Amino acid sequence: STTSKNSLLRSLQQLECHFTWILLKQDVDLDDLEETVGHQTKFLIKSNIINYNLLSYVCYLKNSNEKALRNLQKAEEEVKKYHPDEIARRSLVTWGNYAWIYYHMERYNKAQTYVRKVENSCKKLSSTAEWKMQLPEIYAEQGWALLKFGKKYYKRAKSCFENALQNEPNNPEFNAGYAIAMYRLEDYLERQYEDRSPSLKPLKRAVELNPEDTFIMALLALKLQDLEQGDKGERYIEEAMQKTPYLPYVLRYAAKFYRRKGEVDKALEILKKALAVTPTSVFLHHQLGLCYRSKLIQLKETTRYPPKEQVDQLIELAIYHFKIGTEQRKKFFSAHIDLAGMYAEGKRYKEAEEAFQKAFQINILSDGDKQEFYFRYGSYQLYSMRSESEAIRCYIEGLKFGKESYYFHKCSSALKKLLQQRIQKGLGDATDFGTLGFVHNLNGKKHEAVECYEQAVALCPDNEEYLSALCELRLSI
Repeated sequence: STTSKNSLLRSLQQLECHFTWILLKQDVDLDDLEETVGHQTKFLIKSNIINYNLLSYVCYLKNSNEKALRNLQKAEEEVKKYHPDEIARRSLVTWGNYAWIYYHMERYNKAQTYVRKVENSCKKLSSTAEWKMQLPEIYAEQGWALLKFGKKYYKRAKSCFENALQNEPNNPEFNAGYAIAMYRLEDYLERQYEDRSPSLKPLKRAVELNPEDTFIMALLALKLQDLEQGDKGERYIEEAMQKTPYLPYVLRYAAKFYRRKGEVDKALEILKKALAVTPTSVFLHHQLGLCYRSKLIQLKETTRYPPKEQVDQLIELAIYHFKIGTEQRKKFFSAHIDLAGMYAEGKRYKEAEEAFQKAFQINILSDGDKQEFYFRYGSYQLYSMRSESEAIRCYIEGLKFGKESYYFHKCSSALKKLLQQRIQKGLGDATDFGTLGFVHNLNGKKHEAVECYEQAVALCPDNEEYLSALCELRLSI
């Protein structure tokens, strides 16, 4: 009956599982997520309950409920194998997912059975009557799932791990999750303007608590490298590669470490080794492309007249690997934008334009991605297409997406430089002065902004926008 169906749905909404954690499929590339989690079940040795639960949800999102159920069976097998004494406690998320999948398959009796299983277990496990369990491992599992769903979810992931750590501050896995969330949040904000680095302490702590977790060790190495402590970082990278010489995740971060250090050939060697282990990894192909791009930059910086065939060969190699990234993963923004840049290097402007447009049409772009797009497309317009007006338009667009980020500063300084050059050459019109005033004001330089708006008003006395901006500024100083 409808009433019993409604009361079942109300019970389902009380469960703690992937279906109630608000993980939206439009925020991820599902095929890619399925592949990544699949790799992790294969290569990360610890118990895979969390991965199978997540895979079941991904399969449901891809409309394959039978496959979803098979992954939940695997999760149950893992629980029996690794936690025979705590089956109920460790199965709450799995059972919650079962209940939801059966509900979507319209097998309501089965769904109700799993809801009861969760309710009864919670009553046994908890002294309170409340059956929404606040177990630390459930917070942690939610945190891991959120990390997998991308940038928009990192803040929520961080607070899940914080909740888990309140009960078990020394749990190595919760500390690892918290450290990864902090690292990614910081990486995402790229606050290169503050030298304190909130993820350093959590990363160090996670490595101390579990010296065998080479994945965290590699992240710590990259973080130390960011903070100009490359020698310390390199010791961690070497140790991680010794402990797990064939773990693709460690190899790819090691390659990134050596590429950034300038040892590009060593990075290439490591990436080829990783590719032998996971030949379909788009991340590895993207990293290979970045290595060939670095070699190209090195060649141009160290040779006055670099040999054309060498330049062309490096451009071709970079394009080849970036292209694999874009073909295998339609929503891989960095690969698309890097491919566009490489086409521009090779003066293949029609293909560059197409690649830029494909990058911008990806439907899961964050504000930071959009900012990066406008910066890179603006620079392409300026240097390849020689269009100052288009470049200015792009840089201004890029400033509309929040001020804390790395690419906000890139757009802002590129725009400032371009406008100042135009003004110095005597080409500056009222619009240029007005725009420069706007940039100065955004960056908190009010006196410079006033001067620019005064110039704009002098050139265009009737413009209300400049007049009101000038009045507001004078009042605020």
